Amino acid sequence: MSGELSPIDKAKFVAAKRAAQYVEDGMRVGLGTGSTAAWLVRCLGEKVREEGLRFRGVPTSSRTAELAREVGIEVISLDEAKWLDLTIDGADEFDRDLALIKGGGGALLQEKIVATASDQMVVIADAAKEVEHLGAFPLPVEVIPFGWQTTKALVEETLISMDVMGRDTTLRMNGDHPYVTDEGNYILDLHLGRIGNPRQLAMVLNQMPGVVENGLFIDICDAVVIGFGDGRVEVRDINAGTVQQERLDFVEDDNLFGDLDG
Repeated sequence: MSGELSPIDKAKFVAAKRAAQYVEDGMRVGLGTGSTAAWLVRCLGEKVREEGLRFRGVPTSSRTAELAREVGIEVISLDEAKWLDLTIDGADEFDRDLALIKGGGGALLQEKIVATASDQMVVIADAAKEVEHLGAFPLPVEVIPFGWQTTKALVEETLISMDVMGRDTTLRMNGDHPYVTDEGNYILDLHLGRIGNPRQLAMVLNQMPGVVENGLFIDICDAVVIGFGDGRVEVRDINAGTVQQERLDFVEDDNLFGDLDG
């Protein structure tokens, strides 16, 4: 089955498989949203079934919760967990300081709440997600539906004074209707090209009425596990200042790969 995976999916898989080693018995673990995080949930489900791993997962979206239950992971809410030992999630972009853009999957609010309620956040990503400067991936900003067009205009006006390359802002759509998050909000995607000062932009955006949260994750990520299409993984721990390189073997497993999306 692994031979049928594209190089990008192989990279996502080995990153997820390596990150699953962070999870230990008795932990409370935040489970991210997106295609790479879905690989992680599958890998953890296999460890639950095959190795008897026992932990409780706090999903960051309804679709992650559904997948986690499907593969046998015990799911609890963040209110039940109160605090987490670890969160593992994907990213749309990350830079050398492990600043992130997240929210391509539409779950940035829950993802940021869960990540900041954790002792440690580990990001899993394929090598293509690493960038010199954040911003090529559109920056998601979650806004309340009331007055969203006014909020959009305010965001666009504010971007004039920010260190960004572009200022186009679009409402994320789901067919003919606005995309709606799990919390019932809308998402504005900011097409910035390059963000010169992510920390400043994150602070300014969150001061605007109508803005719920933005997809810039600053000083939240502790380590990144980068997967490559040939089975290599690189683990960078920003706190320890270490970089480790390993190679993981692919194991054919129809239960793991059979019905996973992307």
